[in-house]
Amino acid sequence: MILSAVAVIAAGAMSGCVSKKNYAQLQADYTQLGKDYQSSQVSLAESRAKVQSLEQRLADAQKNNAELKQAYAAVQKSLDNAVYQGGANISKLVDEINSSNRYIQQLVNAKTKSDSLNMVLTNNLTRSLSRDELRDVDVKVLKGVVYISLADNMLYRSGSYEISDKAMDILGKIAKIIKDYRDYDVLVEGNTDNVPISRTNIRNNWDLSALRASSVVQALQNHFGIDPSRLTAGGRGEYNPVADNLTADGRALNRRTEIIITPKLDQFLDLIDKAPDTDGVN
Repeated sequence: MILSAVAVIAAGAMSGCVSKKNYAQLQADYTQLGKDYQSSQVSLAESRAKVQSLEQRLADAQKNNAELKQAYAAVQKSLDNAVYQGGANISKLVDEINSSNRYIQQLVNAKTKSDSLNMVLTNNLTRSLSRDELRDVDVKVLKGVVYISLADNMLYRSGSYEISDKAMDILGKIAKIIKDYRDYDVLVEGNTDNVPISRTNIRNNWDLSALRASSVVQALQNHFGIDPSRLTAGGRGEYNPVADNLTADGRALNRRTEIIITPKLDQFLDLIDKAPDTDGVN
């Protein structure tokens, strides 16, 4: 295009027929064409550089793709080996899981059996007590051991270790249950709050707790015919609290006598046989 414009200008000049106005226009076109040519050359160089860069990037991408394919193949091979090796242990793992499940089921059944045994013992020990009497008698069974806690205001006269008439009625009902299970050992423990005793014939709370336990033991022996070889009396003073001594209610709970009834092994197994069946537990 530029050569054509030059040819036109040259032809006009040679013919001598080109006006000054046309000559100036042709000269301007020539100059513009030169600029466009230079610009196109720059663009061409830039395009060639971009093409070269894209070709390099393509080559790099192809190389990376090949490397990724190799890495994928290696990972797939490792995974296949791991699955193969792991498959050999699946059967063993399933057996271990089943064994654990069976053990858990055994624990659940044992817990249910223990709870049933505790229910049998509790029912036997409270079957003769009225609802009102049960308010002053706390019966708990833990691991086959029976704990009967009696409030001091129900057992003894105020500030004394002498047993009240009302307490004799309840002790009689408890003694009947103790007689039903002749192989049980019976421990009677006296407990007090932390308020010092102010009796001339009682030195401290140790004495008071021991004397109260001794009174219960002697009542069980002398009035209800419990074999004394099965009985033990002990005092724990103020040192086995079940509540805070800072409040009146807490001190009342701490002033108590506990009758602890412990079955021997053969009697314990008899009670297990009496407990409700738990075969249906899921």
